[in-house]
Amino acid sequence: MATFVLVPGAWLGAWAWEDTARALQDRGHTALPLTLTGLAERADQGGPQTDLETHVADITGLVEEHDLRDVTLVAHSYAAAPVTGAAGRLGDRLERVIYVDSAPFAPGMCMLDLMPPQAADQLRQEADTSGDGWRLPMPPFDVVGLSSSLDGLDQGALDVLRSRATPQPFGTYTQRLAGSVELDAGVDRVLVACHDFAGLLDAGVPMLAYLNEAPWRRLDLPTGHWPMLSAPTELADVLDRAVS
Repeated sequence: MATFVLVPGAWLGAWAWEDTARALQDRGHTALPLTLTGLAERADQGGPQTDLETHVADITGLVEEHDLRDVTLVAHSYAAAPVTGAAGRLGDRLERVIYVDSAPFAPGMCMLDLMPPQAADQLRQEADTSGDGWRLPMPPFDVVGLSSSLDGLDQGALDVLRSRATPQPFGTYTQRLAGSVELDAGVDRVLVACHDFAGLLDAGVPMLAYLNEAPWRRLDLPTGHWPMLSAPTELADVLDRAVS
């Protein structure tokens, strides 16, 4: 049985993984959803100093504090950035890394690099005018849906997402990933590709070409960008297959 550390994407907390974690536990796994600093129930722990390095430390700190071994790190969306950083620091504690509708980050890369310059500038302006200058509120769904599929989210799920989302510390988007991201040769590497990411992989986007080759394994999940909310049990099935 596997030990999963489940890291949520932007605006989310451990709450987003509750149904998937329960389904993994029903299958005999250990599932540890993590809330990153400045989000959800840890919102009051964040501040202008909260950045990508803070979230990398959150992940490595959980693993080391609980003396976890043979860990499977799971990254959803934004969490690809801190999970990539943490994975490069965990050494032989790490057995596997799974990216859900996301991909590893390269050294020196930040979240804003993934966006057109105009979109990145707009996010900077939104963070500057948000009231405290260091947090980014979740955009309206009509904006979010332009880049992240909302497939599978009914009105109830959208209401939960909107009501429970917390502003993202913007330093996590602007700070560049530092340190080694190299993994031991024996670390298993898995992609869970939902509609968004499967389309990019199938289109042969050059910067993602390496993900279609060994040692990467790909498992598809036909739903939108938030599978832990739109298809939580199916996501647990895919994660279970990834470690079988």
